[in-house]
Amino acid sequence: MKPSHLSLRILAAGPGLGFALLFACTQPPSSEEALERAEAAINADSMLADVAALADDAMRGRAPGTPGDQMARAYLARRLGEMGIEPAGDDGGWEQSFDIVAVTAAPPPEWTFEAGAKRLALADHADFIASSGVQSEAAEIAGAEPVFVGYGIAAPEYQWDDWKGTDVTGKVLVMLNNDPDWNDALFAGNRRLYYGRWTYKYEVAAQRGAVAAIIIHTTPSAGYGWNVVQTSWSGEQVELPAEGEPRTQVKGWVTEDAARRLFELGGHDLAKLVESARSRDFRPVALGITTSLRLANTVSRNTSANVLGRIPGSDLAASAEHVVYSAHFDHLGDGGEDPADPIYNGALDNASGVGQVLAIAGALAKSPTRRSILFAFVTAEESGLLGSAYYARHPTIPPGRMVANINLDGGNIWGRTRDVSSIGLGSSSLDSVVEAGAARQGRRVEPDAFPDRGFFYRSDQFNFAKIGVPAIYLDTGTGFVDRPEGWGREQIEAWEATHYHQVSDEVTDEWNWDGMVDDARLALYCGVIVGNAPTIPTWNPGNEFEATRQRALAELK
Repeated sequence: MKPSHLSLRILAAGPGLGFALLFACTQPPSSEEALERAEAAINADSMLADVAALADDAMRGRAPGTPGDQMARAYLARRLGEMGIEPAGDDGGWEQSFDIVAVTAAPPPEWTFEAGAKRLALADHADFIASSGVQSEAAEIAGAEPVFVGYGIAAPEYQWDDWKGTDVTGKVLVMLNNDPDWNDALFAGNRRLYYGRWTYKYEVAAQRGAVAAIIIHTTPSAGYGWNVVQTSWSGEQVELPAEGEPRTQVKGWVTEDAARRLFELGGHDLAKLVESARSRDFRPVALGITTSLRLANTVSRNTSANVLGRIPGSDLAASAEHVVYSAHFDHLGDGGEDPADPIYNGALDNASGVGQVLAIAGALAKSPTRRSILFAFVTAEESGLLGSAYYARHPTIPPGRMVANINLDGGNIWGRTRDVSSIGLGSSSLDSVVEAGAARQGRRVEPDAFPDRGFFYRSDQFNFAKIGVPAIYLDTGTGFVDRPEGWGREQIEAWEATHYHQVSDEVTDEWNWDGMVDDARLALYCGVIVGNAPTIPTWNPGNEFEATRQRALAELK
C-alpha cells in the first residue's frame, strides 16, 4: 500500500478542525468524545502506583535473568490481564522468551602499556574500564600494538574515511567518541548519528579484525560522566548469544587524562592527534607501544523475556496492521557499592516509561482503534537494546504490518511544559501527528534538546526503525510553565549528572507528575490518530530507514 499524506495535511489544518475532519473519514462522530474519555483515564495516581511498584526494592533493580526480572514480567502480565488486554507472546502467553548470555569480566588492578623500557600502568575503574568482547572464560590481548584511528568512521555519503585502507588486524584501536560535529555540513552537525555511538565503534573494530577497541571518554563527547561508564560497563554484561559475527576480545574505555598519558608514553600529543582527526585527510597513527591484558570471565546463560499484549483492531480489514507502543522495564540490578543501598531502582529510567504505557493501555482497552495495538515491554535495554533487538529479529508481526512505533523511555518529573521534545524530528510523516497532538495541548514540538547525545540510537525505537518501522520517541520538553528560561535544561542536566544509572534513581515526594500526564496523553493521541487514519506513516524521502521500509512493505504483496 502506498500511503498518501491526506490525513497529515488535514492534521496540519489545526488541532481542532484537523482532528474533526480526520475522524469524520475514519470513525463515527463520537470519536473525539471517546478520545477525551481515554485521555481523562490517564492520571498521576494510576501511573504512580505502577512506577512505585516496579521501582520498589523488592524487584531488586529488574536486571535481566534475575528473580527481579521475573517479578517485573509477572507484574506486567497481571496488569495487562486486569485491563482485558490479550496475551501476544509465545504460544498464546504473555512472554516472548529468549536466551541471554551474562559475562562478568574480572580485569586486573592495572592495565600496562610499554614503550621500550618505559611503562605505564592505568588503574582499573579510575583510569579504564574493560569488558569482554567474547563469551568465553577468558578474553586476552597479547603484545598487541595500539593504533589511534580518529573517530573510526567510514561514511562514503559524507566523503569521510578514517581508515585509508590501513590493515588493523590484531591491533588495539584507540578511538574518539562521537562523530565530527563542528560543521553542519558534516554528519548533521551536532546531532549525533549512529556513527558517533559506542555500538558502531565496537562493531566496526570487530569487522576490521581488531583484537580490542578503546574509546576515549569525555563528558561532552559522551553526553554523560565517567561514573556512568563505570556503572554501565562494570560487573555483569548481558548479551544475546553469539551467532558467528566478528568480535573483539576486549571492549574498553579510558578517561581523557589516561589517554593523554598513554599517548605521551609513545611520544605523541593527544591534543595534536585529536586535532588531526578533525580532517578528512586523517590517517591512522600507530602509537609505538604494546600492551597485554587478560580478563578472567565468568560466563552464565539464562533466559529473559519481553512481555507482549495486544488490543485487536475494531476494523476487521485494518486489524492486521499494528501500532506498537514500547517501553523497557529492565534496569541495572542490585550491584551497587553501598551495602546500605545497593539497588538500582530505575524509577525514572524506565519504570516511568512503563507506567505511562500501562496507563495508555488501560485507556485504549476501553476505546480500541481501527488498527490493532501491540504493547511491547522489552527487557535488557540497558545491556544494549537487547530485548527490542531480539524482537526485531523475531517479530510476532511482519515489519510491514507495524505502521508505527511509539517509544517512551523516561518521564517528566519536574512539571508541565510549554513544549515537548520529539527525538528524530524531521525523519517521518509522524511529525505532523505529534505537532497536532501537542497543539491540542497548547504546546509546541521542539527537536531533540540534546542532539549531541544521539538519543534516537540509544533507546528501543532504534531497533524498530532498523526494520523499517516509522518511530516516535517523545521526551521531556525544557520550557517549563512558570519557570525562567533555562530552568528545565538545568534540572535535566543536574538529574543526569547525579541520578542517571545511580542507586538514587528512586520515586520521591519531589516528583511533579503533571508533565508526565501530559506526555502520556500526547502519546495516546498519536496512537489513536495513527490507529484510525486512512493512510499509514512514511519515512521522509532520503531517510536512512526509508529503503528498509519499502522492502518490508513489498514483502507483504
